[in-house]
Amino acid sequence: MTLLRRTERPSILGGSWLTDFFDDDIVVPSFGRRSMPAANIRETDKSFELELAAPGFTKKDFNLSIENDCLIVSAEKKEEKEQKESNYTRREFGYESFSRSFNFPANANEEDINARYEDGVLKLSIAKKALPEGKVRKPIAIK
Repeated sequence: MTLLRRTERPSILGGSWLTDFFDDDIVVPSFGRRSMPAANIRETDKSFELELAAPGFTKKDFNLSIENDCLIVSAEKKEEKEQKESNYTRREFGYESFSRSFNFPANANEEDINARYEDGVLKLSIAKKALPEGKVRKPIAIK
């Protein structure tokens, strides 16, 4: 695994290798409910597996994109309800959104990403590719 440091903005959580590897977005104030979905990230021999807990959304609410070696996952849901009776009108509306970004390691294959949403969890599988020539995995001894 190759670790990449993202220098575009400071890490919110202080700079551990995990937050630098998969960094949270800066929270931008918005009207309505905004929360960061919990993320599980694991690495297998052939891929990186990412799971985001985002209940209450549908597949069409999500927007996935890649920008500057960064996976951006966002979702937005708007809801309006109106009830009319003879002497009153009741109107309710709601808005939920979030956006998270995750840095790609050097061996992530941006061209081979599978995503599915089921039971309130967005699951992404990012295939690995061979490390570029000249980059050799260096073991670190524990003292």
